[in-house]
Amino acid sequence: MASRKFEGLTEANGIFTGELAGPVSVNLNGLKFETDLVGGHKTGMYLDQQANYQAVSQFAGSGQVLDCFSFLGGFGLHAARAGAAHVHLLDQSAEAIEASKRNAAANGLAAQCSFETVNVFDWLKANTAVKPHERVIPRFDCIILDPPSFTRNRASVPDALRGYKEIHLRALKLLKAGGTLATFCCSHHVSTEFFQDTLLSAAYDTRHILRRVGTYAQSPDHPIIPMIPETEYLKGFAFEVVR
Repeated sequence: MASRKFEGLTEANGIFTGELAGPVSVNLNGLKFETDLVGGHKTGMYLDQQANYQAVSQFAGSGQVLDCFSFLGGFGLHAARAGAAHVHLLDQSAEAIEASKRNAAANGLAAQCSFETVNVFDWLKANTAVKPHERVIPRFDCIILDPPSFTRNRASVPDALRGYKEIHLRALKLLKAGGTLATFCCSHHVSTEFFQDTLLSAAYDTRHILRRVGTYAQSPDHPIIPMIPETEYLKGFAFEVVR
């Protein structure tokens, strides 16, 4: 709707042809996801992450996984299926959390998952707060950060980079040595170089050495046209914390 307003068009939301009664079940990489095509966010599901859901799941192992900004559970449920001992999913949307609970149950993964409706920034801050002379005890083997875009224009890029650094600072404190941080940025205003530099700045401040083990972009059905820079918007990395 925001893009239609920007172009001076009237708001429109509906079905071109046929009928649609309620959410539909979508199959992504062999997992079922309840998706609201009409009332859901954007298309109801982040299809541009489909390949990355599967790719990142390899880092779940049999460990403890934290899925931040989990939405319908794309990353978290793939990690659970890959063998994670436990996956904790965080999202500020109560509707998204309830849907992800149903998705976990539909795929037989509910026993491995827990869910929390919470502002992720607040949760990370609360879980890394310690008294003077104390240290945070890392407890996750894999942490996934897939936030919504922090910036809608170039003017807000500095604020966005501060936001990205903040969540990376907090996440790295909770990540065990040898663990993996998978992180994504979906704003074309933030370049791949800026995004990685922000992450490495957080690693420097937390005294972590990182080894890059994965580089990601949008799924192939979201083509990149080099002459249109805006089409190359999604970037991501997986970093292992060197022991």
